Amino acid sequence: MNLRAIIVEDEEKSREILRNYLSKYCPNVQVEGEASNVEEALVLIRNNELDIVFLDVEMPYGNAFDLLDKVGDRQFETVFVTAYNHYAIDALNAHASYYLLKPISIDKLIEAVDYVSEIKQKENSLQNTILRPVNSQVTGKITIPLQNGFEVLQIEDILYCQADDNYTNIFLKDKKKLVSKTLKYFEDTLNGNGFARVHKSYLVNVNAITEYKKGKGGSVVLSNGKQIMVSPSRKKELLAFFS
Repeated sequence: MNLRAIIVEDEEKSREILRNYLSKYCPNVQVEGEASNVEEALVLIRNNELDIVFLDVEMPYGNAFDLLDKVGDRQFETVFVTAYNHYAIDALNAHASYYLLKPISIDKLIEAVDYVSEIKQKENSLQNTILRPVNSQVTGKITIPLQNGFEVLQIEDILYCQADDNYTNIFLKDKKKLVSKTLKYFEDTLNGNGFARVHKSYLVNVNAITEYKKGKGGSVVLSNGKQIMVSPSRKKELLAFFS
């Protein structure tokens, strides 16, 4: 799949290296323009329909996070490129699809481009189609602990689970339960039952998804109207649930 991209990097030599790498090793990436600061990047983003933005973190007169805040809702995927690995958590929180350290590894660059390409292909193939989760029939029960025993829940009644430190909020069709178990516990327990970890804090029932939105990293809307952000690193896993 062809990807339209821009490079946002204040160092001319770094832009040249990345441009040459993309040309040689990722021929499906068409570089539409380059920017050396936030303002130049904003112009390119607003004047082009982009699939991917290669974004340095530190730039003059602002940084990558300032740029993404100014852009707001976005359709493109972001690949952070930086010499500083302490930005990794911030990159993930800013909905970056991939994080590349300088000097750029060619193999990691190819991985990043392939990852974005797979996401875009899947999003496009699901556009304007009837979504059918692969696990369309979810049955069974799960127990949650009580002070004097346990309660039995129908798995199909669970819309989503939300992390709350070492506790988990379970949102059902008509009520909410606070359980003294981690979200990872429920992710493991509900594995194979049509639940997807879409975010570090959320596990959702894919059968409860009524809408998928591509803007700003992506989000899902559930049958109760709840909208939940999808982490870029979780997109591929989520979209694989639909055929």
